[in-house]
Amino acid sequence: MNACVLYSGGKDSSLMAVLLQKLGYNVELVTINFGVFDSFKPAEESALSLGFKHRVLKADEQILQDATRIILDDGFPNNGINYIHKEALDIVASHYNVVADGIRRDDRIPKLGANEINSLEGRKKVEYLNLRGFGHKTINSLSEKLFKVKKEPTNMENNSDYEIEIRFLIGKIEGENAASNIFPPHIQSRVVGWKDEIQ
Repeated sequence: MNACVLYSGGKDSSLMAVLLQKLGYNVELVTINFGVFDSFKPAEESALSLGFKHRVLKADEQILQDATRIILDDGFPNNGINYIHKEALDIVASHYNVVADGIRRDDRIPKLGANEINSLEGRKKVEYLNLRGFGHKTINSLSEKLFKVKKEPTNMENNSDYEIEIRFLIGKIEGENAASNIFPPHIQSRVVGWKDEIQ
């Protein structure tokens, strides 16, 4: 059976892809892009380094604009990121019967509640899977056994999260440094291949 994992190139979505593959799914990694910045490239490199098929699905720029407006109005990213993630799930659910992401138990954003998951599955007639039973420590432990991971401060060239196109759009609207006031600096962990002993 075909399964889609919304893919950023990070440890969480990479682990979800491996789990589904081991369970017998034909896994395709999908990165949503809104056409304002080629933020999908790091995810594409990560997918290829693991030997997974990667697909970029172009989405309506209006979704990105709406999410960015929510973030600018709120002054913080949570609601806008949740909005854009729900829209991304709706998009992939129109193409796949099984949709997954790397959301884990202790994630703050994006995060879907039980009612939102039930709504997605009911409206789109899909199965939705995530890593909700796994915490940060477990993800790190499993990832260390499987993947080579590159860690560096997040920038526009090493990250395929929704945040990158949002940052780009905020820069166009509010000025180059405006996004830094909303998104604090953080370390990006991106999968760059398998551990040697796994290959």
